Amino acid sequence: MRSVKLPFSPWHLLLMPLALLFVLPLVQMVLTSFMSSAEINQFPPKLIPTALHLEGYRALLAETPVLTWLGNTVLVSAISVLGHLILCSTAGYGFARLKFAGRGPAFLAVVATVMIPMQLLMIPTYLMFARIGIVDTLAAAFVPWLASAFGIFLMRQFFLSLPGELEEAARLDGAGTWRTFISVVLPLARPALATLTVFTLLSSWNDLLWPLVAISDDHRFTLQVGLASFQGTRRTEWSQLMAGNVIATVPLIVAFLVAQKRFVATMAFTGLKG
Repeated sequence: MRSVKLPFSPWHLLLMPLALLFVLPLVQMVLTSFMSSAEINQFPPKLIPTALHLEGYRALLAETPVLTWLGNTVLVSAISVLGHLILCSTAGYGFARLKFAGRGPAFLAVVATVMIPMQLLMIPTYLMFARIGIVDTLAAAFVPWLASAFGIFLMRQFFLSLPGELEEAARLDGAGTWRTFISVVLPLARPALATLTVFTLLSSWNDLLWPLVAISDDHRFTLQVGLASFQGTRRTEWSQLMAGNVIATVPLIVAFLVAQKRFVATMAFTGLKG
């Protein structure tokens, strides 16, 4: 009996149902954002709206500074991503290629900070920010995201996977360390930089706990803090909340789709060398 050759990998038979489990909540969120308040509170709950109601989006735009929150989130995430790309790539290259005293212990110390819970650092960080006067400003939201131990580790692992002969050839042509890093290494690190961008964007965009502590002015809220304010003790405006969640989710989906190929390429490269 001849075996049937599938036009796709057999793993897709398992991954497709799993993907549906993750997609269905997103689809339901979008559908709920177009329901009226009566349909949302109806029992048994409806899965598909009878008509496309925009009252949730209208109320969101009219009653809340959601566009200001969106602008704050974009600004915080953009600065966080830029800081990660600059600081983590230079630190990762230094740990991967430059030889200096204490390189190994210093790298272990950096990676060890991953094990420190964020809640343990919140009070000293808040006190430090209060002394320098950036509490209740957007700077308080993006300064902790300018670099991370994970980003340094990711870039170091990728740089270790690159052949050293390329850098040696650049040095033979008279290029210094910075010129080699900028002109030779960074162009080859685009997959890793794209992956770092996605991870940093996800983390800074979805950060709730720290901005909730450091920012109290509602016009300086990020999207996540603003959406959290919708859930009251007596009543929750679900149509507005779902509309806000759609606005907060769509940019992340677009960013992941744009960087998807480079994200997969980095996962394949970073495991080659330890």
